[in-house]
Amino acid sequence: MDTISVYVSPWRRAWLFVILGLVLSFLVAPVLIVIPMSFSASNYLQFPPEEWSWRWYQSFFSSVEWLAATRNSILAACLTTVVATPVGVLAAVALSRARGFTSQMAQAVFLLPQVVPVIIIGIGVFFLYIRLGLVNTMAGIVLAHAALAIPFVVITTLSGLKNFDINQSNAAQSLGAHPIRAFFDVTLPQIRLSIIAGALFSFITSLDEVVISLFIAGGDNTLLTRRMFLSLRDQLDPTIAAISSILIALSIIGVVLFLIFSKHRDS
Repeated sequence: MDTISVYVSPWRRAWLFVILGLVLSFLVAPVLIVIPMSFSASNYLQFPPEEWSWRWYQSFFSSVEWLAATRNSILAACLTTVVATPVGVLAAVALSRARGFTSQMAQAVFLLPQVVPVIIIGIGVFFLYIRLGLVNTMAGIVLAHAALAIPFVVITTLSGLKNFDINQSNAAQSLGAHPIRAFFDVTLPQIRLSIIAGALFSFITSLDEVVISLFIAGGDNTLLTRRMFLSLRDQLDPTIAAISSILIALSIIGVVLFLIFSKHRDS
């Protein structure tokens, strides 16, 4: 089949690059502002900084309250990933094999946490947890965060399953492999990048969640995002800029490692 080439003038390409640059600048601008603010010596959030200092990083690492909230957030994010990833993967496998109206309704149900405003979910979870005694507990936090994270795992896993030939799994089962073994030996290796991406989304979703945390995460289980929000509301503590810079750095490292792993697998 003959291919048809479309000529694009240099001027049109230039406009595309200009638009791309404007969009990237809009997305990156908050990061470029927060990071310099974290090195300010001022007692208030200031941009651009008049003096440079590490004092707010030292304030964070020397604060018992900030470090405790950080440990709680990391623990909650890890547990959320452990809960949401297998549940989301199993749900995605079931949805990929289902057909008709039932499959469509099930997918709609799994996407509800992404459609419904988080504030509505937070209010509902709060009143439910009051009856169950789960307010300000790590178990309650993990369950609530998992409800928000599972849709990401389902979506990424379904994306991987669309490129997977189900006949390979069926062939393995026809040769005597148990369906579970066929999944781990045949299906899982081919969709693992999608699952890893879903797990990464789960971790970030939990670590970044603030609205539900305001309702159900308090006391000894106060999360970092809740403490940051309250500190920003009450006194504009510049320590928040230092913490935000650390979270940005960790997010970038996570994405880079995922890209390196993906490239290594494809090579």
